[in-house]
Amino acid sequence: MYRDVFRAIADPTRREIINLIAHNSMNLNSVADNFDMSRPAVSKHIKILTECGLLVVKQQGRERFCQANLSQLQEVTDWAEQYRRFWTQKLDALGDFLNKEQEATDNIKLKKKKL
Repeated sequence: MYRDVFRAIADPTRREIINLIAHNSMNLNSVADNFDMSRPAVSKHIKILTECGLLVVKQQGRERFCQANLSQLQEVTDWAEQYRRFWTQKLDALGDFLNKEQEATDNIKLKKKKL
């Protein structure tokens, strides 16, 4: 079953798992040791992250190691980028408006001083 990346990162435990293995692969037991929950519960989180492509689990001898595949987060980045652009434009427009208002206020004060 393919799972949605957005649903996967919505859970704080799964985000923490991604943070743990973002730079170093870890075996499943090492990942589970970082959480106050059962190993089967951690395994379910890892399964969801694997199904959406954020983790890759590789067998090495008797152990299974998790590696992060952060390129899958590009979908989230692309989605958030549209809102970043939207709000940047809105805030830039607000800044321009406030600057013009300030200039107009300054001009009025200057004219009053001259009188």
